Amino acid sequence: MKLDDPDLFRQAALIGGQWISRPDMEVTDPATGEALGHIPDCSAAETTEAIAAAEEALKDWRTRTHAERADLLMRWYQLMLDHAEDLARILTAEQGKPLQEARGEILYGASFVRWFAEEARRINGAIIPSPVPGKKIFAMKEPVGVCAIITPWNFPNAMITRKVAPGLAAGCTMVIKPSDFTPCSALALGVLAERAGIPKGVINILTGRPEAIGSTLTGSAVVRKLSFTGSTRVGAMLAEQCAPTLKKLSLELGGNAPFIVFDDADLEAAVEGAMASKFRNGGQTCVCANRLLVQSGIHDAFVAALTARVDALRVGPGTEDGVEIGPMINNAAIDKITAHVADAFAKGATRMTRSRDLPAGYADPVVLAGADTGMLLADEETFGPVAPIFRFETEEEALRIANGTPYGLAAYFYTTDMARAFRVGEALEFGLVGLNTGAVSHEVSPFGGVKASGLGREGAREGIEEYLETKALHFGGI
Repeated sequence: MKLDDPDLFRQAALIGGQWISRPDMEVTDPATGEALGHIPDCSAAETTEAIAAAEEALKDWRTRTHAERADLLMRWYQLMLDHAEDLARILTAEQGKPLQEARGEILYGASFVRWFAEEARRINGAIIPSPVPGKKIFAMKEPVGVCAIITPWNFPNAMITRKVAPGLAAGCTMVIKPSDFTPCSALALGVLAERAGIPKGVINILTGRPEAIGSTLTGSAVVRKLSFTGSTRVGAMLAEQCAPTLKKLSLELGGNAPFIVFDDADLEAAVEGAMASKFRNGGQTCVCANRLLVQSGIHDAFVAALTARVDALRVGPGTEDGVEIGPMINNAAIDKITAHVADAFAKGATRMTRSRDLPAGYADPVVLAGADTGMLLADEETFGPVAPIFRFETEEEALRIANGTPYGLAAYFYTTDMARAFRVGEALEFGLVGLNTGAVSHEVSPFGGVKASGLGREGAREGIEEYLETKALHFGGI
């Protein structure tokens, strides 16, 4: 990886300030299939140790002033900027995305640390007028306590910072379980947290398979909150496991995002937005456009323009200059993409883009015309560089198709009709809606879904509230 600071590449779990090294599991580069390193497969016992370390660290961390926690977060943020290139190289090596995208993720991830460092200074309660003379009521904000954080492989830096930063700002301590495909980005953040002066035990990072770690976290009465990003199936399972201890939950789950282009849309802007939404990270994002709905009057022009852009995409290892689509995360991802495309062909879809002869591990970016709601890709996230085009005639038809899914994370639509902008924006049953933009993820705005796409919000003011409890303190005898 040619790191300026090789110490950032750790092959060890972090428990209570101690780095535990054991070569149980291999971490591979998806571009080559070669081993990057080896990590411990942490046990239930080690998970219990991490929970105990977080519980012990909580005693001091929660009593620190908001300003102290804010200052430590700002030091962590600055170290992320100082080591951004190394962090990006680690991310690309284990996840595969193009290096330019990885650099963007590092800055995006760091933005949450800065934002919540600022929000730490603004955790305010309220004085409520009492209906009884001689009394006062104070509504106080307190940290939830020890939090479990389970993150996915597609954004191994940013999915951690946008969960951990608000928790630390609120006064919580963390036990983090990164994906076993991409643990090294999390471990590098742990190294920088130590250098920033964040106390031992405030951040604990457990590597390895999810079964023993996850069941220990969900079963612990000490852990008071779980934040998870991943599939709806796993999210529902974790919620069930957390029910006996009534943990606070934040669940950012699956999506099936519609991308609607109306006849009056700005064609160039709509194509740009589709490229940004659909093909970022090779289509491996929970908010990427999964279904492109295009009105008949603009359909042919949109398909032609999008096809030309997709044909021009460069596919290859993320470390090569100019590459826009890197390898998929593993063979299972390739198999799902292949199955969705084959099913679409069998049911009448037409390939619009050129066919490429790519090495194993890479998915051919494709635009499919003639998609319909009977295809697998209409109901399931493809999680790859496949853009199916659904033709529609009326606004009502577009909304019926767009909302015809149990998921409700992100939706996008393009129109220059302001009345339609309000009408459709309100009618779409999604937590995130982009009007004339393919980007809906910023640290300053709330991020999260409805229906089967989850619970809670990340980012913005709402993000820190997820890590706070409100205590009503009643004063008498005044």
